[in-house]
Amino acid sequence: MSSKLFALDIGTRSVVGIILEENNDHYHVADILVKEHKERAMVDGQIHNVLFVAQLINEIKTELEMKHGPLTKVSVAAAGRALKTEQASITIPIKNRPIFTEEDISRLELQAVQTAQQQLLQHKEDAKTSHYYCVGYSVLFYRLDGEEIGSLLDQQGDEAAIEVIATFLPRVVVESLLAALKRADLEMEALTLEPIAAINVLIPPTMRRLNVALVDIGAGTSDIAITDKSTVVAYGMVPTAGDEITEALSDYYLLDFPIAELAKRQMHKEEQILIQDILGFDQYFPREEVLQAIYPAIENLATSIGEEILRLNSGQAPKAVMLVGGGSLTPHLTDELGKMLNLPANRVAVRGIDAIQNLTRDESIVATPELVTPIGIAIAAKKAPIPYMSITVNKQIIRLFELKEMTVADAFLAANIRAKQLYGKPGHGLSITVNGQDILIPGEHGQPASILLNGEEASTKSLIKSGDTIELIEGKDGTTATVSVRDIVDSASVKTISIRDTLYIVEPKVFVNGKIVALDSELNDRDVVVMETVETVEEVFKHTNNLQLLEKFRSYYIHIDAKPVYLPEFSSELFINGKPGKVQYPIQNGDAITFAQSSYPTAAMLANHLNVLLEDKIVVTFQNERVELVKTAREVVVNGAVVQGYATIPNGATVQLIDKDQSKWIYQDVFRFSTWQLPTAFKGHFTILRNGAPSTFDTEIFGGDTLEIQLSAQPANI
Repeated sequence: MSSKLFALDIGTRSVVGIILEENNDHYHVADILVKEHKERAMVDGQIHNVLFVAQLINEIKTELEMKHGPLTKVSVAAAGRALKTEQASITIPIKNRPIFTEEDISRLELQAVQTAQQQLLQHKEDAKTSHYYCVGYSVLFYRLDGEEIGSLLDQQGDEAAIEVIATFLPRVVVESLLAALKRADLEMEALTLEPIAAINVLIPPTMRRLNVALVDIGAGTSDIAITDKSTVVAYGMVPTAGDEITEALSDYYLLDFPIAELAKRQMHKEEQILIQDILGFDQYFPREEVLQAIYPAIENLATSIGEEILRLNSGQAPKAVMLVGGGSLTPHLTDELGKMLNLPANRVAVRGIDAIQNLTRDESIVATPELVTPIGIAIAAKKAPIPYMSITVNKQIIRLFELKEMTVADAFLAANIRAKQLYGKPGHGLSITVNGQDILIPGEHGQPASILLNGEEASTKSLIKSGDTIELIEGKDGTTATVSVRDIVDSASVKTISIRDTLYIVEPKVFVNGKIVALDSELNDRDVVVMETVETVEEVFKHTNNLQLLEKFRSYYIHIDAKPVYLPEFSSELFINGKPGKVQYPIQNGDAITFAQSSYPTAAMLANHLNVLLEDKIVVTFQNERVELVKTAREVVVNGAVVQGYATIPNGATVQLIDKDQSKWIYQDVFRFSTWQLPTAFKGHFTILRNGAPSTFDTEIFGGDTLEIQLSAQPANI
């Protein structure tokens, strides 16, 4: 038994009504009626004047009813040009989180699609995400730490990014269709998308796994759909189509637009084209001459369509391109599009209704490519209608079009479940300043939310059907970041040093907000940390309270006459791992410090080193006895105090050598150091001898001299 199908193709310039009879999967086109809009009631596939469109639909319905009886239900399609395509990317930090799972990737994709949805709305203050149905999306690429990667599955890094191209159907397009049909006393039997309708009749299901582009070239726009892996993966539109060719003819030959449209249609079948210009003159032009005049416009149309196909298909040409619609009859368009996409001539073709399997038509109906879409709409209503589905998301009833295999992610989009709700909130981070550099310590990542589909665990990729109940159980929030001083201290700054076989663990000094703290101290938000690390031998001695060693290993010097005099022979020698070093040398973990210690000099040692005489000493023989004569030649003043010759001179001391008794030794000086005296009762005279020669008490003497006083007694009185 045959059934009658009524379908409408509501386009920018015209409305096409079609009566299709179906009998055991065989279809017969019984009637087609085309009427053009009297006013600009349609713009970019969306009804802008419901009353005008409803009036035209009613005229077509009434006329067809006269031949085919009452019509109460109709199948319609949303125009491909009404679809909104948006590209968006999302980047998230993934440091210190588990490796990526398929569910993580799915939730990231959902977040990118929602970003695309938000971009659509950014210029519409009153718009909401619920104003759009997501028809589909495809991933353009994944990135890990800035580098493109084939998949994020089982990957780890610092940052993950994804870019998608998503297609949305404005809800108002569907609502305006319903309103126009209601005014014409028609009920929507089924809804489809124009590109899907054409694909359903031109590309068998077995071929939809191939990467094919379908282009519906109308008057004002060219609608594009891309198939791959048994589904439609992308939709697009370019505002260049058949009118571009008509306008080129009009401009070149000075024609009114309707006359130019008639001339364009003659080019499909006539070798001589009759053209009447705006002055009323009729003239015939060879088809090739007219073709040359409009060829730049043909090339521009091919380029526009080709570039959009490449954009939608991730930069690659599809395996084949099918052209439908009135504009597909443009001469040489297939050749130019093939060049643009670098495809062989047999891979770009115009497809008419003759390509539709199991289809016959009334003799009065001419087989043209522009009838593919309306016929596809009618057949799609029977074979692949897009039904509404009702589901419950968190106790809220959601209705959405079953445009494809619907998943939990589609339900979340329709229910306006934000991607952020799919994970618990990350814990609060800590912002601290370390040695003038700001550091952010992130909080713990939130746990993923649980998804229950009809009470059982599910994922965002799980398939759904009408009547399903979805529950989203919020994930656990991450804990606030905690960090101790030790956590931010570089392990290389903690050193184990040996000083004369004693081990020291040398840690940096840490000040938090100006106060010294232990390494195990916990830090708070906005703390200011200053770390003083130990880098040199000198700093090690200070840190280990070995200041006396530091003093020993300073180069020994004194100040004489306000000038420093360095005396390295009195400095202790420092060794680092057995090699000579200095206190300014850098120190590494595990180093051993030893030294050869020197004592500070005494005043006498210092004077001797400087070749300065502190005592003037000579030894003479006087009266056959050894006599030592000593006097202070110079005084040593250290840091303002007179010291003895045995006194130790500290490092860095100010030393003065003050002259005292610089006179020469004379003969009479010996009496101060000798116990010899003249006999008390001596009467007579004496002779002063120096080295056996007569001398005087004022004669200069020298060490080693032999001094003698010879006594001569006075003769007694006779």
